[in-house]
Amino acid sequence: MIQQGKFNTLVAVRFTSVGAFLAESEEDEYEDAILLPNKYVPDDLREGDEISVFIYTDSEDRLVATTRTPKIQRNEFAYLQCVAVSSVGAFLDWGLEKDLFVPFREQNKRMEVGRRYVVFLYLDHETDRLVASAKINHFLENEAFGLEEGQEVDLLVYEPTDLGFNAIVNNRYRGLLYGNELFRRLYPGDRLQGYIKRIREDNRVDLTLQKPGFGNIEAGAQQILDSLKARGGFLPLTDDSDPEEIYDTLKMSKKTFKRAVGTLYRQQRITIESGGIRLA
Repeated sequence: MIQQGKFNTLVAVRFTSVGAFLAESEEDEYEDAILLPNKYVPDDLREGDEISVFIYTDSEDRLVATTRTPKIQRNEFAYLQCVAVSSVGAFLDWGLEKDLFVPFREQNKRMEVGRRYVVFLYLDHETDRLVASAKINHFLENEAFGLEEGQEVDLLVYEPTDLGFNAIVNNRYRGLLYGNELFRRLYPGDRLQGYIKRIREDNRVDLTLQKPGFGNIEAGAQQILDSLKARGGFLPLTDDSDPEEIYDTLKMSKKTFKRAVGTLYRQQRITIESGGIRLA
């Protein structure tokens, strides 16, 4: 079954002056064929060949195929820019010719042209159209099934809170990054790797950007050694260095830096000077 809002592998069943018609099999030549406009038809495509295409609807609500990759696919989250507002809703740039519709009912507050929003893309079964929603929490799972403490995960930051930032975990769950543990500035739309710090009794997920446990110190210590060797044996970083300076240089938090430096010093692999650390 052809799935709207996703990539489908289809067969080229016939060619016309406007493009190639694609179907699930050669037997569907006339019943369920979908147009791939000429501009997207590869020069070497022939009848009977398979091709991977993204399926959505054109301005007349007809299914159409494209070889372009959109910025978001069905049942995914993404950070997209609003390019137009009408009397029925807003429209977002998702990388395709027809902009992505966000009805007013799916907006937390009225969207504005030029601003970006984290949205979820779903198929509205009443209209059979792809629709985006900024009401993120409606599409996140409440049960943190399959997540484990210490697990590395993909994060999409979507909103600031009094405690820090809410982030989408592995495109399915909601997690919290605590502001007092962050070593870099975060903004809605940031995509980054993180770790499961704790799964609480209420099944809420606490996140961290640092690998938990002693393994993080060991990795940090090796990273400092590698950086020292690459920079002639000296790093102008100390306990008094700004956290952002440490992150820009080593991509680690100040807390991890201090603990890793302590480990290396006790192992007599570095010396500590007033202006930085030096390879022993």
